[in-house]
Amino acid sequence: MARNVLEVENLVTEFDTIEGAVHAVNGVSFEIQEAATLGVVGESGCGKSVSMLSVMRLLPQPPARIQADKIDYYDKSLLSLSDAAMRSVRGSEITMVFQDPMTSLNPVLTIGYQVMEPLRLHLGMSRKEAEHRAAELLHLVGIAQPKQRLLDFPFQFSGGMLQRAGIAMALACDPSLLIADEPTTALDVTIQAQIVELVKRLRDQLGMALIWISHDLGVVAGLVDRVNVMYAGHIVEKASTDDLYANPRHPYTMLLLRSLPRLDSVTDAKLQTVPGQPCDLVNLPSGCPFAERCPFAQDICLEEMPPLEEVGSGHQVACWVDIDTGTLR
Repeated sequence: MARNVLEVENLVTEFDTIEGAVHAVNGVSFEIQEAATLGVVGESGCGKSVSMLSVMRLLPQPPARIQADKIDYYDKSLLSLSDAAMRSVRGSEITMVFQDPMTSLNPVLTIGYQVMEPLRLHLGMSRKEAEHRAAELLHLVGIAQPKQRLLDFPFQFSGGMLQRAGIAMALACDPSLLIADEPTTALDVTIQAQIVELVKRLRDQLGMALIWISHDLGVVAGLVDRVNVMYAGHIVEKASTDDLYANPRHPYTMLLLRSLPRLDSVTDAKLQTVPGQPCDLVNLPSGCPFAERCPFAQDICLEEMPPLEEVGSGHQVACWVDIDTGTLR
């Protein structure tokens, strides 16, 4: 039986601001097994990236305040590690590909220097060994003439090539877990598809676990095994990919899926949208944060936050209402 690479229980992340505490992540729990792929989806500001940055301990404290009952990498508690010990895990055993390739690489250092850095820092390679391995990594991610391109600076790479270089850096030390934070957002559609296919190939080839963060349900459909849907810092639905797309049980998930453009739709049909606006994360409602936008909302939805409950094999949802009948469960 596959072991859990990462296990998180009751993660809470807040930011101190002039207006008050921003409740960015509110009691998130999840796990991912070896060689598995997890999608984390939701609209901008729902806490997807912040939850993963919290796990990686990449948020400055203050202004961030991070608490959790458990953040375990295999049998190692990341909460109890010193900063130096966490740095040895981050970048070698757990790595991250960031959203904007234009800003995630240092503009005044060569691509080669930046790809070689984790090899020399974490694996203790000599410069010659690291240079050879860095060229192999650039070749692995599909960059032509890798030895020559090691000498280039980031401004000499296109956006898609920069993202490939970022993936090469993340894979340098053969991590057990790769976290991809919306890595295709800043790229055009054709390059997006290439990056998704590249990550799928590398995942299968290297056997690593993958967490893919996205606001686009269409991107994760053919990439991940399971999906966590987030809204206002909460996970509101968890399911296998096939089950979630075929049988969404939370109104928010249902509306997100209906808002996707379809090839078989009528050409003049308007895209459906999720009504209303996201709730204020400084003043969260006492009930379900989606209640004000929900077409199925009942009185209890405005008063009490529903717990995540099993509604099928491996399918959990945080909703008081059965959306098939419109009545309380």
